Amino acid sequence: MAQEPTIITNDERAQRRARRQALIDAGINPYPLRSTVTAHAAQLEERYASLEDGADTEDIVSVAGRIRAFRKQGKAAFIVLEDVTGQIQLFCRHDVLGEEAWALLGQLDLGDIVGATGAVLRTRRGQLSVSPTSVQLLSKSLRPLPEKFHGLTDREVRYRQRYVDLIMNPDVREVFRKRSRIISLIRREMESDGYMEVETPMMHAILGGANAKPFVTHFNALDRDFYLRIATELPLKRLIVGGMERVFEIGRQFRNEGMDLTHNPEFTSMEAYCAYGDLQTMKDLTQHLFKTIAREVCGCEEGHEVITFQGQQVDMSGTWASRPLSDVASEAVGETVTMDTPIERLRELCRAHGIDVQEGWGAGKLLFELYDELGESTLVNPTFVCDYPEEVSPLSKRKDDDPRLTERFELVICGHEYANAFAELNDPVDQAGRFAEQVAAKGMGDDEAMGYDYDYVRALEYGMPPAGGIGYGIDRMVMLFCDQPAIRDVLLFPAMKPEAITRADIASQLPETTDNAAASVDALADDAENGAAHDAAASRAQDDEPLVAGISRDAALALLAEHNSDAFHLEHGRTVGGVMRQFAEELDPDNADFWEVAGILHDLDWEEHSDDPANHTVYAAEPLEAAGATPELVHAIQTHNCDHNEELPVPEHVMEKVLYAVDELTGLIGAAVRMRPSRSVMDFEVKSLKKKFKDRRFAAGCDRDLIERGAQMLGWELDELFSRTIKAMRAVEQRDVVIEA
Repeated sequence: MAQEPTIITNDERAQRRARRQALIDAGINPYPLRSTVTAHAAQLEERYASLEDGADTEDIVSVAGRIRAFRKQGKAAFIVLEDVTGQIQLFCRHDVLGEEAWALLGQLDLGDIVGATGAVLRTRRGQLSVSPTSVQLLSKSLRPLPEKFHGLTDREVRYRQRYVDLIMNPDVREVFRKRSRIISLIRREMESDGYMEVETPMMHAILGGANAKPFVTHFNALDRDFYLRIATELPLKRLIVGGMERVFEIGRQFRNEGMDLTHNPEFTSMEAYCAYGDLQTMKDLTQHLFKTIAREVCGCEEGHEVITFQGQQVDMSGTWASRPLSDVASEAVGETVTMDTPIERLRELCRAHGIDVQEGWGAGKLLFELYDELGESTLVNPTFVCDYPEEVSPLSKRKDDDPRLTERFELVICGHEYANAFAELNDPVDQAGRFAEQVAAKGMGDDEAMGYDYDYVRALEYGMPPAGGIGYGIDRMVMLFCDQPAIRDVLLFPAMKPEAITRADIASQLPETTDNAAASVDALADDAENGAAHDAAASRAQDDEPLVAGISRDAALALLAEHNSDAFHLEHGRTVGGVMRQFAEELDPDNADFWEVAGILHDLDWEEHSDDPANHTVYAAEPLEAAGATPELVHAIQTHNCDHNEELPVPEHVMEKVLYAVDELTGLIGAAVRMRPSRSVMDFEVKSLKKKFKDRRFAAGCDRDLIERGAQMLGWELDELFSRTIKAMRAVEQRDVVIEA
């Protein structure tokens, strides 16, 4: 056995690599092919629960796990191993192990994975242990685990390095055990109720089944674009046409939309369809599934299925309430509103509550907006919200007694939707007409509208029996039953901005020498593309340097007025400048003056040269320099137009990324606020902004793609960018009020 290597460096990773090499030099493979496990920690605890303190056994077991604690005490060593079920102690004694195995202990680190074989005993202090006669290193850990007492708390790191999160946080492991159990329970209950699990295509030639912005991929063999599916609805209903009376599918859906507490672009849903069923069939199924999960996963007693979600008590017992959408909306606005309410009154109520309306909206859409904006959040206990207007339900049957409404419900708990159910539309002529309306909406700029699915209409022409259908958001269900605040907490690998990897990061992982020149650090860094390592390093270095504008705030405002006369352009410059300062106060307070001046002057040349957008900010260089602007200020301003001119620099400094993101966004928010009765951002909320963002017909000149790219540059979810920008604009508005006073 090799002696402990002499290590000069204080770098723990280097120390661990040195110990790895010492093992290899001594003929020991730190990553062997085989291992033996005959028992797990929890099994041993259960099996030997009655073993007395200080008692030995002759029972030989083989255990394995990760080293979570390690201490030596003379000729004894105590190692705590953690496996998938819990922890077990190794009570290592020099005279039992022998010299070679004892020497191996000196090469072990916290985080190493080891196996051990020996007899079961309980120490005099009552600790169940294994006294090994042999110890084998199964995997050498080259990175130290996070510090024991603080663990892994940074959410960004936890999501990105989920493997470390799972090692360090037992509560996280438990969430994903529960997730697996919930999905297994759903499958079991569906199959016991006569449903057959099926699989349908992930790529669709026609967008359908929901209103959502898709991901697009190219199918090389067919030389055409396809959509990653946004829903499984239409393929599953084709199976109902084909005679499969009860079908369901649990699978991934993909929607190219923003990320927030309840949305991830890639998510899991279950859709189920029951021939000859109706909404009551779907209600019964839903109550059964949710109550079963509450009992078997959360430990509730039958008839008392009460859980807690984010501090709110949710009572799932008994028969759940069913309420018309109009009743919930009426309660929220304080007066009775229905489909018979004059449309002008519905518009007035929307405007009075800060809900922006469009000219083409009918009574159904207006009624839905009142419910969606004001009523949904008031529902805590499980509630089936029914009687949705036909205007917002293109795939549902109309009600017999009022064709303006549909046979549809959404399940709402704690203000969030968990299921969406329909009495499925099976009239092919009606369906063709509704598809046509969707295509018309798409032609008017709605990029979430469905396409015309000729084959689906053809399937309906063969005849589909009456059917009930429902879709569940599995991720939201897991959030509910595991009491987790964000969807990323129940996804093993949530969507994240690619990490910036430096050349030094890559070099630290490589062997000291490689035989292939193509495997150089530079080549590997360029191949990784994850972070344009040199750019990331340069950005960080730049961020540490003070920023000098060369122009004061007052001089910037005067220069802006010299080149712009339009009140809108002047206001936009002041707004962006103020917003930039607010962001700087949080992100870069030492350079707040620079941030504000850059915001004020970012569109200096727009009014004079709007006919040449590619050279926007290029024209600005001359008057900026003449006014004393530094090259850094000119550079920063020019980055926000890099998408229209590839010769301009791209945002690197965090200030430039914020400017890129908020330029268009402040314009969109400003346009939305001007439509509100208050004409103030103080009562403007993220939910309303999200609606305006999705409706590309509104403020069509505001480039949504730029806003999304800006959020990605910053590593923020879109909702975070929205919320922070609204907050900044509120601060600017408050400041302006104080100045005017």
